[in-house]
Amino acid sequence: MKLPNVLVLGTGEYVTGFVNGAESSSDKGAGVVGLTLFDLRQRGLIGDLLFAGTNGEKFPAMRAHLQRVIGDRYQMDVSFQSFPNDGEHDPEAWKTAMAELSPGDAVLVFTPDDLHFEMAEAAAQRGLHVLVAKPIVKTLVEHDALIEIAEEQEVLIAMEVHKRWDPIYADARQRIRDLGDFSYFQSYMSQPKSQLESFRRWAGKSSDVSYYLNAHHIDFHVWAMERVARPVSVVASASNGVAQGMGIETEDSITLMVDWEHFDSGNRGTAVYTSAWSAPKAEVHSQQRFSSLSHHGEVRVDQAHRGYEVATDDAGYSTPNPLFMRYLPDGQGGFAGQGAYGYVSIATFLEAVKGGGPELATVQQTREVTAILEAGRKSLDGGGRRVDLGIRGEI
Repeated sequence: MKLPNVLVLGTGEYVTGFVNGAESSSDKGAGVVGLTLFDLRQRGLIGDLLFAGTNGEKFPAMRAHLQRVIGDRYQMDVSFQSFPNDGEHDPEAWKTAMAELSPGDAVLVFTPDDLHFEMAEAAAQRGLHVLVAKPIVKTLVEHDALIEIAEEQEVLIAMEVHKRWDPIYADARQRIRDLGDFSYFQSYMSQPKSQLESFRRWAGKSSDVSYYLNAHHIDFHVWAMERVARPVSVVASASNGVAQGMGIETEDSITLMVDWEHFDSGNRGTAVYTSAWSAPKAEVHSQQRFSSLSHHGEVRVDQAHRGYEVATDDAGYSTPNPLFMRYLPDGQGGFAGQGAYGYVSIATFLEAVKGGGPELATVQQTREVTAILEAGRKSLDGGGRRVDLGIRGEI
């Protein structure tokens, strides 16, 4: 069977670790997507790699960065075909790159949220399988259109939500489903205000912090409540001031309160999802935790603190998470992160593209995630009004 060629749309922090002309200061200085794909290619599991951005002027510096943080470190080939050409600026370069692929190849979309639908639609119409960074799209109209296209073209469209591959989150999901109706679910996820500088170009324009961060735990909760309960209404609230002080017109934090209804009992549950990108620099890049109170028990997870602490003269105190992405090489100097859930979420999609593999967060299964996120935005834009969801999540 022909190995799928892979096109990545977007060349930012999560793909390459290269931000504003330099290595990211976050915990993803070597990126996640690119490193994973370079390793999969080296292992003979995928074919050619293509990267598409808008500004070809940054590709020479990006290649040098990737060679230093990946190629030299792990003795790994980091070559790729780039679009547009070096020195050119072309916001439509992704279309040229996509024309190089054949049906059955794969496209990974890691761009600002407002571009997700157009790119995923174009890829699926060409018979290409598509993995989209969360949120998969911003509206139910777009989401339903992708469901229709995926089924018409018989292609896989899925959302990249690596929390599903975290062994602790996956275990917690099953425990929650075994504890009866849920009464109260609360989640919190934050990143430091330095992230706003990285996202200055699109923060508050193409998306907000709820789409960017709340999407993680909303997807997890929707996954945990699959065939158990449905969301019925959303009320949103937000704080501001920090981003505006940096000249960025967007909210600092967004909280969504969602009422849920259980299918069998009719009992109600309340979920509160909070996200912020105005936190101080701390021991982790991202605070991430949730708790779920059910009729027969409670589950609590603090993803940022798992009993692993490191202190160095250069970097100070931190609590690293090699379960997400292991950057330290093995004893022979090779890459050793194949079991990390950031890696597995990409690799599993490409495994499914070739046929088979475990269940993914497909466009058909993540509709309620989009419904909640869109309703939250509508609630904020409506002054915090309650937004009711229909039987199938219609707003």
